[in-house]
Amino acid sequence: MYDSYLLILIIAAALMYDFVNGFHDAANAIATTVATHALSPRKAIIMARTLNFVGALVHTAVAYTIGKGVVDSQFITLPMLLAATMGAVLWGYFTWYFGLPSSSTHALVGGLMGVALYASSFDFSILMAKGIKKILFAMVVSPVSGLIGGALLLFIFSWAVWRSPYRKSALFFKRLQVVSAAFVAFTHGMNDAQNAMGIITIALLTAGSIDHFHVPFWVRFASAFMIGLGTSVGGWRIMKTMGRKMTHLHEPIDGCAAETAAGTVILVASLAGAPISTTQVATGAIAGGAMARRLGNVNYRIIGNILLAWVFTFPGAGLFGIFTYLIIKLVCPH
Repeated sequence: MYDSYLLILIIAAALMYDFVNGFHDAANAIATTVATHALSPRKAIIMARTLNFVGALVHTAVAYTIGKGVVDSQFITLPMLLAATMGAVLWGYFTWYFGLPSSSTHALVGGLMGVALYASSFDFSILMAKGIKKILFAMVVSPVSGLIGGALLLFIFSWAVWRSPYRKSALFFKRLQVVSAAFVAFTHGMNDAQNAMGIITIALLTAGSIDHFHVPFWVRFASAFMIGLGTSVGGWRIMKTMGRKMTHLHEPIDGCAAETAAGTVILVASLAGAPISTTQVATGAIAGGAMARRLGNVNYRIIGNILLAWVFTFPGAGLFGIFTYLIIKLVCPH
């Protein structure tokens, strides 16, 4: 009975995490589109919500990495999973309150690692080195790829239309940016929604509800629905940071280049089963496009604050997870 209650709480916490992920990362797909007036905020959120849901249903490779590639499943317990997930949720709310676009993915990984290490008296052998290396590699490479891709695509797009009348090219990229924003929303669901799927599936396995690691359809559907619902709420504070404070995106060609670059990086990572920060990729792509025009176009103080949020996400979410774990053990000492 105790395990059944914990399993229900973990599923609820994972779906809450998915909801937080949705509204926390809503800006990734739509901040540039709204900033350049390619779409109204309402239409942008409806589009992002729908494609987050669809993208979440089409692929599960990232769920396997989260569920089996961070901590050795033999050492995972239900209280650890509940604490790690709640640590990520609390960190998501904490950074959302301050308008910082931190990584929901890295918060979950940080929560898992922090709680597992604390529960094992800091036995690092329980961590899955191969999976963590993949995550750390993607953590470094993905935003750099987004930055380079954003700058490169802006050069290519600008070169392709430099002889066209401004109004004609602006209208073309305004329409194309809707497609590029849809691409980011789809790939965001394809990558980030898998995190909750991985947590719920490993919880089901630990509780004995399934006999091997596979993602049931109801888990996929529930996770897809919750990330779409979170996107509907919208991350307005973070959208303001990414679309206005960090840099000023006035032209649809800028937003189109940034979104195309970000979506491509996220798609490749998703197919490879690498859980990445879509926030980092989107931020890098936006900054890359802005810097391609002029280095002074970027507010480096805002980028510095974002980098600090990224640096502190692993330990921050880990500490929130450990704090939650202590409360769980105090209330339910079994």
